Amino acid sequence: MVRLFVGVELPEDVRERLASLCAGVPGARWVSPENMHLTLRFIGEVDGHEADDIYHALAAVRPRTFDISLTGVGHFGNGDEVRALWVGVERNAELVALRDRVESALVRVGLPPEGRRFTPHVTLARLRDTPLHRVSAFLCHNSLFRAGPITVDHFTLFSSFLQGSGPIYTAEADYLLQPATV
Repeated sequence: MVRLFVGVELPEDVRERLASLCAGVPGARWVSPENMHLTLRFIGEVDGHEADDIYHALAAVRPRTFDISLTGVGHFGNGDEVRALWVGVERNAELVALRDRVESALVRVGLPPEGRRFTPHVTLARLRDTPLHRVSAFLCHNSLFRAGPITVDHFTLFSSFLQGSGPIYTAEADYLLQPATV
């Protein structure tokens, strides 16, 4: 069995800028810069045959290259329990179209449809027992963060190995997008 997800890799300079935000929140397990990415679809654990089917199905997804911008910060969780901090992605029809095409390819190979609404983001930290006033201060202090434009010219099938010190992500396959028309 292998644990898979589909995502967009970020350039090193953008990951370094994101890493500079990662401080000042007690109870935060910060994502290491090499693991920062934009998830298009979490797949989960599959066997080798399913992984092969996924690999080949994603090869048929070939939209055009486009740009995205990262903007602002936010959190997941409600009430007194905040679970994660993230940087958002500016609304982008091409990104949603790419995600939809990835989703369609995965459903065609037999995966169940994703039940959650697509909220494009880059996770910065996972939180446990973090004081809400510290979360609020982080959000207020970083609300004007912006990076981009970032050219998306490929997406990646990643495997994820979970361990105590945090996951290890490995790029299993890159899928090039078609060059943008001039």
